[in-house]
Amino acid sequence: MRSPQRLARTAGLFYLIVAIFGGFAHLYVRAKVYVPGDATTTAHNTVANAGLVRVGFVADLVQAPFFLFVAMSLYLLLKHVNKDVARAMVTFVAIAVAITCLNMVHQLAALIVATEAPYATALSPQGSDALVLLMFDLHHYGYLIAQIFFGLWLLPLGYLAYRSRMFPRTLGVLLVAGCGGYLVDTFALFLAPDLGAALNPFVVAPAGIAEIVMLLWLLVKGVKTPRQDGPVPVAA
Repeated sequence: MRSPQRLARTAGLFYLIVAIFGGFAHLYVRAKVYVPGDATTTAHNTVANAGLVRVGFVADLVQAPFFLFVAMSLYLLLKHVNKDVARAMVTFVAIAVAITCLNMVHQLAALIVATEAPYATALSPQGSDALVLLMFDLHHYGYLIAQIFFGLWLLPLGYLAYRSRMFPRTLGVLLVAGCGGYLVDTFALFLAPDLGAALNPFVVAPAGIAEIVMLLWLLVKGVKTPRQDGPVPVAA
C-alpha cells in the first residue's frame, strides 16, 4: 500500500523541481535573452549569454519529465475519486510535456544560428539576426500552445481535489478557475495580442496562485485523511 502522505510529499517534491527549473528557464534565461521585435538585441544577447542559454535549455528538458512525474504521483493519490478523470489529468500533462520538449528545438536552433560561423557566413548579419529572432518567436508561440494543456490539466486536478476532501475545497475551485485563466490568456494572445498582453497579469493570476498553494500544501501539509463514516467496530 502506498501511503497518501508519502505520495503527496513526492508529488510536492517533483512539483518543486518543475517550479525551480522551469522558472529559471522561462522567467530568467529567456527573459534575459529574448526581446520581441528586436532581432539585433536578441541575437546579441544570445551570443553574450550562450552558456546560460544552454543551461536554460537543459533545465527545461529536466523539468518536463518531472512535470509528468507530478501527474503520475497525483494519479496514484487521487484515482480513487474518479479513475477516468485522473487519467485525463495525466493525458493533458503528457501532451503538454511532449509539446514543450519538441518546442525546445526552436531555442536550440536560435543558439546555433547565433553562435556558429557557417550561418553567419551564409547569411548577412541582418539575416542571421532575423533568423535568431524568428526561432525565439516560434518558441514563444509554441509555449503558448503548450499552455493550453498546462491549463487543461488543472480542470481534472481541481475536480479531483474538490471531491477527494484531501484538500481544501477552495483550492479545487481555484485550480478550475486557473484552467479558465490559462485558456483565456492563450487565445487572447493569439486573437488580439495587444488585448491579451493587457489581460495577461489578471487572467493567469488564479492559476499562479492555485499552483503555488497546491505545491506548498503538498510539501508542507500533505493531505487530509477523509473521515470514514459509519459505526466504529466494537472489539469482542
